[in-house]
Amino acid sequence: MTAQDSATAQNPIAVRASAGADGATAAGTGREAGTQAARDGRASAGGRSTPDPGAVATGGPGTTSPSPRTGTLMAGLGVTAFSLTFPATAWGLEGFGPWSLVAVRSVLAAVVAGGCLLALRVPLPVRPHRPGLAVVAAGVVLGFPMLTTLALETSTTAHAAVVVGLLPLTTALFSALRVGTRPSRTFWAAALAGAAVVIAFTVQQSGGALTSADAYLFGALLVCAAGYTEGGRLAGAMPGWQVIAWALVLCLPLTVPVAAVALTYEPVRLTAHSVTGLLWVAVGSQFAGLVVWYRGMAAIGIPRASQLQLAQPLLTLVWSVLLLGEHLTAAAPLTAAAVLVCIAVTQRSRG
Repeated sequence: MTAQDSATAQNPIAVRASAGADGATAAGTGREAGTQAARDGRASAGGRSTPDPGAVATGGPGTTSPSPRTGTLMAGLGVTAFSLTFPATAWGLEGFGPWSLVAVRSVLAAVVAGGCLLALRVPLPVRPHRPGLAVVAAGVVLGFPMLTTLALETSTTAHAAVVVGLLPLTTALFSALRVGTRPSRTFWAAALAGAAVVIAFTVQQSGGALTSADAYLFGALLVCAAGYTEGGRLAGAMPGWQVIAWALVLCLPLTVPVAAVALTYEPVRLTAHSVTGLLWVAVGSQFAGLVVWYRGMAAIGIPRASQLQLAQPLLTLVWSVLLLGEHLTAAAPLTAAAVLVCIAVTQRSRG
């Protein structure tokens, strides 16, 4: 239902999946809710629907969204984890080829995720959730890591941060198209301003020159925004950690043979940097970071959560200085202040 704006509702997907669960909402949208409930086959007498099958199977934990404040904290932790992805990838490329790094990180993350699913005896996802999980797998598990890794072979982390600078705005656009969210004009103005500030800063950091890696970066931008939007939508109907866990497991039939072939043809040089980078992108970025990220998105809405990523390029540049020895200009503090203002506006604006 497009009337449910994820930027202002705490759990838009739960409303969609369990039409009529909220009495106040059902009063204003009874006909639409009844149609959705009938379509899902979960309607019951008295105008209420039974819980979403995927939520019942999980035994309850994770099916209720946290408070907006807690959701913002979780999304912020996800952004912090993601901000280390590019520096960790650069470390990983010191000892692995691009195809090996992406395939092995996905396999390792899937092993961790699959172990959690088995330990908790989580049943298979219900049929309506499977197409969305495929989108998450294609965009977040495979597409974004592969395209950004290829880009980082010839691009600095500062230049690659352009992708992250555009990702919040692109995710908000995908959310408006896919979920039907309608953020306010103030929200869009602040989001556009924040994106412009980040782009100007990162382009300035990279010398203003476009590289051959830009095609990879903009492709990564599109597939990741689609994966984030679909994952945020699903995280309202099933626990966020299960969204990424099932997406990772879904990719195993592809990532295992690719990893085997890539490790055969690409040279491997195990060093402290390469192993640490691999472990971080596998466990930190690919699994743990996405767990809290999707949980936060379900609580505060896809558009607002996506705007927290405006801080990600700046954090990435900080890590690049500390971990990779790259140099920043005096513009960094001013850019950070401007971005924080934009984030504050997007978080306070009504959708």
